Amino acid sequence: MMRACPADFARLAGYLGFSCDDDSWVKLRNPLALTHWSMPVVELLMLIGAGLALAYALRRVRRDPTGIAIWLASVAYALVTELPRHPPDLFAGTRLGVMLVHNVFSVDFVDGRLPLYIVALYPATITLAYDIVRATGVFERRGALIGAICVGFVHGCVYGIFDHLGPQLRWWVWNTANPLNHPTLGCVPVSSWVSLAVVGPAAIAFLVHVLIGRRVEAGTPPARLSLAWRIPVISVLAPVIMGLLSLPTLLSARHSAMQYAVLGVEVAVFTFVAIPILVQDWRITRRVGTQHPSQYVRVFGVLYLLTFTVLWLAALPDFAGAIDGVTGAGTPTGNLPCAAVCFVIAGYCVAGVSSLRPTTAPAPQQQVLH
Repeated sequence: MMRACPADFARLAGYLGFSCDDDSWVKLRNPLALTHWSMPVVELLMLIGAGLALAYALRRVRRDPTGIAIWLASVAYALVTELPRHPPDLFAGTRLGVMLVHNVFSVDFVDGRLPLYIVALYPATITLAYDIVRATGVFERRGALIGAICVGFVHGCVYGIFDHLGPQLRWWVWNTANPLNHPTLGCVPVSSWVSLAVVGPAAIAFLVHVLIGRRVEAGTPPARLSLAWRIPVISVLAPVIMGLLSLPTLLSARHSAMQYAVLGVEVAVFTFVAIPILVQDWRITRRVGTQHPSQYVRVFGVLYLLTFTVLWLAALPDFAGAIDGVTGAGTPTGNLPCAAVCFVIAGYCVAGVSSLRPTTAPAPQQQVLH
């Protein structure tokens, strides 16, 4: 039976060029017949990223299961956080309402509400951010909390490159009538970016390091039976922590001055903690070598940045011609300075980690075991 379709969802779906009459749980479409030529490109990019992240995680799962924990927890996080923001029937009566509507892509789930590439996005980009921070040695030197803050910051930058481009190319559309989607940078809701792209990934990184990473550092990685409960616990707790830490933003949604203050404090904490620590620890690791070299960062990190360089360059002419934040094609634009800063930081992170050499000596904890 076809599920209900609220007025907001129907209106936004019509803007994107599709309707609410799709009642299939899985829908396949011709990638060459999508709304915009960039859509199959970003789909393929995210699927490659998720596939590579899974392949690298499985390759080292016995000696280091943090990768598979990040991957599985990220997929669970994608489902738990994305579905409440736009499926019409299950969550339309909640306080969230309809926050955004995704366009239809080559593979969609839940009546076309959830594209496969969005599910793939999270393991691809959260793995990238986690590997960047881990390779610099932040977790070993600073602990789980500081390492998690750094992961949240790096992921926010990686995600920001994507987030400020998607609406212009009709990958999705934000519901500007929803008060939770204000304030914005360009057309991008700041609260969504902070909660979904910064706080949530930080929660995943914190839990993974506490429940699995510390055991790996000590040279006693959890056995399979132990992982069977640790990974589900991480998958359940990460969205809960994200929700709890996002409560100040939700509660201040109708008070703009208070919401600006809350969001400003959150962004400042992540920024001013992460930047100096990442720089300092990268300099140390550059001298002594990294205990966690990441081929994934070298491969997918570069591919991600190159792909979005092409996509952004293709979008810039329409962006430059936009009037009051709306292009000639009627699509809203993101914030170019913010996207540029995110791009520079992500580029430095990928280049910096890619330049690190592996340490020639095993970790001190591991030396005792040999």
